[in-house]
Amino acid sequence: MIEYAVMRRWQFWLGVIISIVFLYLALRGLHLGEVWEQVQAANYWWLIPGILVYFLAVWARAWRWHYLLRPIKAVPTRVMFPVVCIGYMGNNIYPARAGEVLRAVILKQQEEVPVSASLATIIVERIFDGVVMLGFIFVNLGELARLTDGADVIGQASIQQIAILGTLAFGGALLVFFLVAIFPLQASKVITVLSNHLVPERWRAKVLGISQRFLGGLQSLRSPRDVMMVFVTSVVIWLLETGKYWFVMHAFPFEVSFFTLMLMNGVVNLATTIPSAPGYIGTFDAPGIAVLAAYGVERAIAAGYTLVLHVALWVPITALGAYYLAQEGVRWSEAQAQLKGEGAQP
Repeated sequence: MIEYAVMRRWQFWLGVIISIVFLYLALRGLHLGEVWEQVQAANYWWLIPGILVYFLAVWARAWRWHYLLRPIKAVPTRVMFPVVCIGYMGNNIYPARAGEVLRAVILKQQEEVPVSASLATIIVERIFDGVVMLGFIFVNLGELARLTDGADVIGQASIQQIAILGTLAFGGALLVFFLVAIFPLQASKVITVLSNHLVPERWRAKVLGISQRFLGGLQSLRSPRDVMMVFVTSVVIWLLETGKYWFVMHAFPFEVSFFTLMLMNGVVNLATTIPSAPGYIGTFDAPGIAVLAAYGVERAIAAGYTLVLHVALWVPITALGAYYLAQEGVRWSEAQAQLKGEGAQP
């Protein structure tokens, strides 16, 4: 437990340092007074349809998770929706995307779905999300040459290079998961061999048990129809989220195309895979401002819009997730204890 706490503390402070660097990159050269003027002058009525569209995207996420879990257990979408909201809340206030573990633990409490199987489906979700984000970038590939400002924000690398690296990472991960899902017996044998050679004997049975339940969570990838449904749903989810970007844009005195906002959405969400402080502070804001500035939006306006968008994405889902978590009566320390006990359960 002490080692776990130390590791989390190390991850937390690393995230804080990275967020500070990204915030510096986002705010350098800006006059904060001008940014604040844009925030004050915004027409906040546009946030209402934006938030509604966003919650529709969260409902679609709940349906997608329900679909991925069907081979293990059919859980209604209405049951999944509060659990997904709790996961968002956890990701927004805890480091290292701990909300993913939290929602797996909550689902186990409610529906007796093994945590390791749930985590397998959650990883599949994230891989498909990454693939769609890359698709949003490649749809705008012809425009990427204009985004020279973005090169400075993301580690002196061009967005084209980031797209290529992301394609290799997410594409490679998806391929591995497909192979494991299609050939579960062979995958199980490989895991057994590796466990026998690398895992101490006292932990071996637990590791193998978790691995088997994890493999069970990949069953949906064995069906081409299921894979297509998950992919199409992922596209719908991210188009709906881009719809929120579009509605919030109307609160500010600028206009770019929906495709530009798709590009912004893709770049921003790829950047938020970088470890950061809870709530993706900095890693969301710096790339968002850079993309809009590259399209000719005044930086003060771009910063004000990105700040308001970030808050509008963070506050409603975090509040709703906290409400659902309070109803469940589960604390994060309890979730950790249940996760540690997962390997010993049948």
